[in-house]
This record gives sequence, C-alpha cells and structure tokens, in this order.
Amino acid sequence: MIQPGKPTQNAYIERFNGSFRREVLDAYCFATLSQVRDIVDRWLDYYNTKRPNQALGFLTPIEYKQVA
Repeated sequence: MIQPGKPTQNAYIERFNGSFRREVLDAYCFATLSQVRDIVDRWLDYYNTKRPNQALGFLTPIEYKQVA
C-alpha cells in the first residue's frame, strides 16, 4: 500500500503500470476477451525476456544470462 500522491514508494510497479498502460491498453481497441489475453501474453513475453533492460546494462535478460 502506498500513500496517495507518492508513486516513488513503489517505483517498480508504477513503472510497469505505466509501460503496460502505454504499450497495451492505450495502443489497442479490444473486441474480445481472448484477444486481450493473446495480446497481453505476447506483450508480457516481450517485456520479461526480449526488452532491453536498463538495470542489465541495456541488454535483454537472455543476452545478460549469456554474458554472466
């Protein structure tokens, strides 16, 4: 639980929420629940495995695993 107006108390989830809102919710006009599930599944796979991550030196998690 964070205080209203204090998004920095949980910056990780706030960043995720912002990314999800911009890249999925605002980008698509959904027609069916199955379409939502398909798009969200593909986006989560990209977000968690293929997206360059600042904390990993702008490498993808797969690239970072190969280097480490």
